[in-house]
Amino acid sequence: MKNFLVATVGSLLLISCDFSNYIKEEKSFDFTTVFEQSQGQSTATYPEVIAYYENLASEYPSVKLMEMGQTDSGHPLHLALFSRSENFDLELLRESHTTVMILNGIHPGESDGIDATMMLFRDLAQDSIHLPRQTLIATIPVYNVGGALNRNSTTRTNQNGPEEYGFRGNARNYDLNRDFIKADTRNAKSFYEIFHYVRPDVFIDNHVSNGADYQYALTHLFTQHNKLGGKLGEYLHTEMMPALEDALNKKDWDITPYVNVFNDVPDKGFVQFMDYPRYSTGYAALWNTLSLMVETHMLKPYQDRVWGTYELMRSMIDITDEDSQLIKELREEAFQSQQRNERFSFDFKADSSQSTTLQFKGYEGQLVESAVTGMPRLKYDRNAPFTREVIYYNHFKPTREVSIPKAYVIPRGWWNVIERLKLNGVEMDQIEKDTLMSAQVYRIEDYKTRPAPYEGHYLHYDTQVSSSQEQVLVRQGDYLIPTDQPARRYLLAALEPEATDSFFNWNFFDSVLQQKEHFSAYVFEDIAQQMLHEQPELKKEFQAKKADPAFAKSAYAQLNWIYQQSPHYEASHLRYPVFRLN
Repeated sequence: MKNFLVATVGSLLLISCDFSNYIKEEKSFDFTTVFEQSQGQSTATYPEVIAYYENLASEYPSVKLMEMGQTDSGHPLHLALFSRSENFDLELLRESHTTVMILNGIHPGESDGIDATMMLFRDLAQDSIHLPRQTLIATIPVYNVGGALNRNSTTRTNQNGPEEYGFRGNARNYDLNRDFIKADTRNAKSFYEIFHYVRPDVFIDNHVSNGADYQYALTHLFTQHNKLGGKLGEYLHTEMMPALEDALNKKDWDITPYVNVFNDVPDKGFVQFMDYPRYSTGYAALWNTLSLMVETHMLKPYQDRVWGTYELMRSMIDITDEDSQLIKELREEAFQSQQRNERFSFDFKADSSQSTTLQFKGYEGQLVESAVTGMPRLKYDRNAPFTREVIYYNHFKPTREVSIPKAYVIPRGWWNVIERLKLNGVEMDQIEKDTLMSAQVYRIEDYKTRPAPYEGHYLHYDTQVSSSQEQVLVRQGDYLIPTDQPARRYLLAALEPEATDSFFNWNFFDSVLQQKEHFSAYVFEDIAQQMLHEQPELKKEFQAKKADPAFAKSAYAQLNWIYQQSPHYEASHLRYPVFRLN
């Protein structure tokens, strides 16, 4: 307390001032994470994670936290940004910076990335680790909020820690890492908003996995380089991936490609996982983003897995920062070259003529009699580690492709598809008046369907189409979508019905598979007889089909065949309602 003499008009006043009333009390947060406080045994709850980033953002101007969209849980999705310059104008920064985007908690039981990224953002904000010069860091701290709130300690049956964790399914029990193209969830739709706001050059999705036992705590699953294609795919395969492996080896962190085997010893060799667009990295690759899924090994101690994830992210940020200009140039070249491509490959298989030899560090395994079932079971011997050459098939070749149209036309009635295209920033125009135009029309000739539900769908596969050039009436308000735009690969992957993760295969167009109008045989008999009488070529074809014994024995099959050649048969049955303009 200090006393001061203050002169006023006509008098002298003696006043006392307590400066503590005027000095804002300095905030002080403890940025030691739950993971660190528990000596590597626990992971933060969802409220603790968000409060942590809120405190970071309030304490350090280099961190910004934003709410962007909703999730199925009713809670918002958050985006945290780190900018060394404390500038968060992404449009401006894109001219000189690359962006690394980190996704955490897509499966909240796999919480390694959640804890590792909290420490990473803190250490960047506190300038206690090397700061990137021209790379912005973005993260979704917890993507599956509903799953994160559904904590337990039992559902990750084989996992070695943490003590409690979230559940794989989201608030509506969707596996969000199958939802990136179909977007059944609010989470995915909010992810679109974030992804296209950030427009990442490099994308990291943190996971935990187990299909076999081996010595590594860390494995990497880069998006398949042949599928990514061009110079960008070559850079990913020959420069970025080896650079990450070398950087981690220098830190004494062994890493190997994701071990794509289940209940077997990997010493027989294995094939790279193919990340189609339903998965996060496959979706990101549609936008020429260099994508990596981190898969720590769930049998390793939680503390090791989290620190391994932390060091992997640091190394990827350093590589991105070092190659910042090159990455920007390669991505721009990829977008430009795709506009020149005339064909799109959409199905891939491993190329057995090309492979990579790994010096793989595993454990010996053998089949022994199960004490439970009495049948053979696999048992690994951790006292018998090995290092030996293993063949890794990481080169793929396309098995199917399609010509790229100049544009697609989608009737406005398919609003659920149009909504998803708009959320992905697809450029489109509405047709101003009813127009008759020549278009390529697909008919669905064959498809197979999964016999059991899969992520809310009965997924189609092995789809086969035929095509014809037809006059199509396009109505006012229907959408014309040019393919000469950045969304080109996304459009082809989503709208070509034969593509693995097309909207057709995800059941968005199943209503065209069902015939709506039918015939009564006793009425149509007379019409069929008249058609055969008036159309000799039709009668000739009909007689030829009777060589099929099953067809010849079925009166309904014969009448139905004639019905399908008649004007009474609805044109919309089995006609894919998205048209191509070539």
